[in-house]
Amino acid sequence: MGNSGEENNLSWESFPNTALIKVYNSNQQTPDSAGTMSAIMTGHKTKAYTFGYDQDVVRGDHTSVEDYEGNSRKVTTLLEHFEKEGKSTGIVTTARITHATPAACYAHSPERNWEHDADMKSKHKNAYEAGFKDIARQLIEFPHGDGLEVALGGGRGAFIPETSPDHEDPTNFGKRLDGRNLINEWLIQPQSSFVYDHAGLDAVDTNQTSKLLGLFEPAHMQYEIDRAKPIYPDEPSLEQMSIKALEVLRKNEKGFFLMIEAGRIDHAHHAGNAHRALMETIRLSDAVRGIRKSLTKQEKKETLILVTADHSHTFTIAGYPTRGNPILGLVVGNDSKGQPEKEPKKDALGLPYTTLGYVNGGGYTGSVLNKKSDSISHGGTHFHGEFGDGGGSLVAGNDWKYINVPRQSRPDLSEVDVECENYVQEAGIPMGSETHGGEDVVAYAEGPMAHLISGVHEQNFIFHVMRFASDASQFDD
Repeated sequence: MGNSGEENNLSWESFPNTALIKVYNSNQQTPDSAGTMSAIMTGHKTKAYTFGYDQDVVRGDHTSVEDYEGNSRKVTTLLEHFEKEGKSTGIVTTARITHATPAACYAHSPERNWEHDADMKSKHKNAYEAGFKDIARQLIEFPHGDGLEVALGGGRGAFIPETSPDHEDPTNFGKRLDGRNLINEWLIQPQSSFVYDHAGLDAVDTNQTSKLLGLFEPAHMQYEIDRAKPIYPDEPSLEQMSIKALEVLRKNEKGFFLMIEAGRIDHAHHAGNAHRALMETIRLSDAVRGIRKSLTKQEKKETLILVTADHSHTFTIAGYPTRGNPILGLVVGNDSKGQPEKEPKKDALGLPYTTLGYVNGGGYTGSVLNKKSDSISHGGTHFHGEFGDGGGSLVAGNDWKYINVPRQSRPDLSEVDVECENYVQEAGIPMGSETHGGEDVVAYAEGPMAHLISGVHEQNFIFHVMRFASDASQFDD
């Protein structure tokens, strides 16, 4: 950000093949990440909030994973296919590695929120008492091939007992109720390593490491702009994690699969914070560029690189700003001669507005009915203090800072720094968290079988492209 952006390209926008991807779940027009990633990883569309099962599974019901004849509703994931074939597999994410998108690569669950056994006990006690495997357990107990070779991201809490202090913060304890330390169980494997900070990742000798687990936060990793701040523990970037993963995986002559997720793009959008969402996107572009540069000429010939989103958001770019206007700024338009005006445009209320906004979410600034007092309060220009999976409350609270409370239905942004990192863009419909969008997303591809990424496809088609590209015999001269 800060440079002219209209003609700028992200690293994948030079890929020769593109397609539009239809992202709906089997039971929802606007999708959830678990169902969308499950479609990509299994070739089967399924219900929202579930993954690794067909569309007949019932969300949150562990008994529905089999049909009335006792046949499993499991569908095979791409990683399971590849591990059975002797290939190496890995996941890299800035979210928890047990979060929906990475988890859909290796796990099967009728509920995406069963990340550890305490989650299960609190939300679905019957599943917990029945001994259904939580997602973290499924990663460690992956039954196909020799298991995943690489898992890098956040989410330490799901892997250590509730009696064990965190590796970086001794006041923070693990989540597991079963007493198991899944990190120690990972380390039982030959040539295995576990790291929890940037220095540890840098020190890993990939020539001597066949199994690499990196968990850099108890929960999600920090946003990129926060990662560099001294108040946070040292964390690697998405690009650094991706390159280290590649170094481990590329040693397998039979081939490899690596899923890289910039998971916090999604979280920033849910919070209505465009600044962080855009910065995370830039860092994903850096990671893709780094991977491409790291591949040898022969590896580039043999490697399909596919970049897509599993869904969109209600994010909008509008208002007729002049060319080169700051993307995070107020809309400055052109005059009747097509020349940039000197002042921001005004809406029908006579107030300036930003180029970026959201259809819904916590950035609502209109009037709100206080149900306790039956009085009407007006939203103000606000900044969010905590960017997690979603947004925040709609009225002033500990996590919101109101800098003015105008009597109009919209705030006056004339003196507001709308380009700062913590500004929350306005939203049309008040919700605690911005929702996903349901429109088609773009897939970009280069490498073997990339020509199949053309036209408009159902999301589960991506699985078949990757599966087809993995047939090494097609590369024989």
